[in-house]
Amino acid sequence: MSHFNPTPTLTFPLKWRGLFQQAISGLYAITPDEPDTAELLRKVRLALLGGARVLQYRNKIADAELRLKQAEALRELTREFAVALIVNDDIVLAKQVAADGAHLGGADGSVAAARALLGSGKIIGVSCYNRLALAHEAVRQGADYVAFGSFFSSSVKPDAVAATLDLLRQARRELTVPLVAIGGITAQNGAQLLEAGADALAVISAVFAAPDIEGAAREFSNLFEQGKPA
Repeated sequence: MSHFNPTPTLTFPLKWRGLFQQAISGLYAITPDEPDTAELLRKVRLALLGGARVLQYRNKIADAELRLKQAEALRELTREFAVALIVNDDIVLAKQVAADGAHLGGADGSVAAARALLGSGKIIGVSCYNRLALAHEAVRQGADYVAFGSFFSSSVKPDAVAATLDLLRQARRELTVPLVAIGGITAQNGAQLLEAGADALAVISAVFAAPDIEGAAREFSNLFEQGKPA
């Protein structure tokens, strides 16, 4: 796998569309709800050492002050590793910490609103669940990548809608933006998602709940090192 070495701020002019494909690929690590910032940084560093290519900051239990503190610390850490930092659900926080982009869920507003605040050089991703039409609309509005799932049973979102490999294959045929798969993904079941067309595998528990976080991340990284089937 060729490693992407972006500038420290990972700012992408719109004409450099191919760089988004490189930025959103590989292991897409999503942070756990960790209230201890030092412990969060320890865990994330291990995931980055294991080869995580994208980091999404997600904390559903922290207040605004802690979220800002953690996001700022993660901004510095991801710069150290030249890895893209995406902020989940909060475009204002993404702007505050100069993150490389934001990820929008179904209730997080429009791509246009995120683009207006963050600017043309930032990455905007959209959760599309199991709805291909939603992905087409997100891309039409200017999303840089789309995410589908849950593909497998997830302890983080046990009631999430189910997405299928056929949906992923169809999305790969019809869309040119990077595709992110999420939901119950492990190093054992991840290969079939890559075969179906996923560019990145979004993971929380299989990395951050592992006894050996760096080793778990490296297992995922190895899937990409082996390359996708033709």
